[in-house]
Amino acid sequence: MKKTVVATLAAAVVVGASSTTFAAANPFSDVPAGHWAYNSVSKLAAEGVIEGYGDGTYRGDRNITRYEMAQMIAKAMAKNPGGVTKAELDRLAAEFRDELDALGVRVSELEKYADKVVWTGELRYRYWNNREKLPVTNHKVKRTTNAMQMRLFPTAEINDHWKLKARLTASTDLKDDTSSNFRLTYGYAEGTYGKFQVKLGRLELLSNVDQGLVVDDYFSGAQVTYGDKFKVLVEAGRWNLENADVYFTNLADNAASYQGVELSYDAEPFYIGTAFRHFRSDSFKDFLGYGDNKKNASIWSIGARYTFGDTVTLSGAYARNSKAQQYKTAYNVELAYKGANKEPGTWGVGVAYRYIGQNVGLAPTYDIFWDGRANKKGVEFYAKWSPLKNTLTELRYFTGKTLDTKKDTQTFFGRVSWFF
Repeated sequence: MKKTVVATLAAAVVVGASSTTFAAANPFSDVPAGHWAYNSVSKLAAEGVIEGYGDGTYRGDRNITRYEMAQMIAKAMAKNPGGVTKAELDRLAAEFRDELDALGVRVSELEKYADKVVWTGELRYRYWNNREKLPVTNHKVKRTTNAMQMRLFPTAEINDHWKLKARLTASTDLKDDTSSNFRLTYGYAEGTYGKFQVKLGRLELLSNVDQGLVVDDYFSGAQVTYGDKFKVLVEAGRWNLENADVYFTNLADNAASYQGVELSYDAEPFYIGTAFRHFRSDSFKDFLGYGDNKKNASIWSIGARYTFGDTVTLSGAYARNSKAQQYKTAYNVELAYKGANKEPGTWGVGVAYRYIGQNVGLAPTYDIFWDGRANKKGVEFYAKWSPLKNTLTELRYFTGKTLDTKKDTQTFFGRVSWFF
């Protein structure tokens, strides 16, 4: 987002629809009096909404970050604008809600300008094409899936510290023309007190430190986090093993008890973390290669990443289940260039080597493992591009072998997401 565009937008929030010329002195040497944005920049500086870069310059041709935009919105909100500008401020506050929270703008202040319940959403189309050879005949089997999914995200503000978050999901299989009703994917209460945060309900089960190498799903329970750059996370509850991407013969007990802890240090451009997760269920003995009479999974993982010059990111992760007999190791090494988001024209490409034993990568985040199991190793190539605002496209190709049958496997994945 260009700074000149943001300045005009913020000026509309602060000074409203008035066309009156503001004749204050301009503190920025790089904004001449004849510039079209001179009056708006001067007004914003006088109001304390913008401060420049401390050297007498404004640098209007520089792209600003979402964090910088949120700072401007927070300062504009303090002016308590009304009338026409209130609707614009409502939209800005909703769009930059997470950044405003990070800045410490209290929810009670946001409630003055926005509805108590904010809805966002995503409509996405996904396509999978998998080719894999059978163990004995070596015959190649092809499977395809065409799926459309609608996801709605309501967020309700309760008070200064608590909010409710949820996701409603409906899916359609375009190949079979079948669909499901909206269901509650997750719903939880979230309380934030400075660096301390607690979540209660059905919430995300994501192995953050290894970037989803072990699990990316949902569980019922509680999660507590504390910290900023150095962060501690503790969580416990129940997880449905039917959501695991593994081969199993029977599920004697669908719900496994779960406890997990993570330690991480995030000081951009460097990140490192480690975690331990424990699951207990009678059904582990029925997982392929797990071992007879085994009821526990003890999974250790570590992950790190480093970003070079805001464009190239190198990341890696390793995980191991000390209780399993086979397929108990997983690791991932990934190199990414740039990245795509909701802004038009953004793009990114990457390559990764993934080795995922199913008894440690219980439900990995990777879209290429769409067919109900992991237990694969190979190389994945991907590209992302945003052709239009709030539109994101993605292509992925994986080629490798299965760990159990040692046969070739290839998966092509495509996705288009529309955000609103």
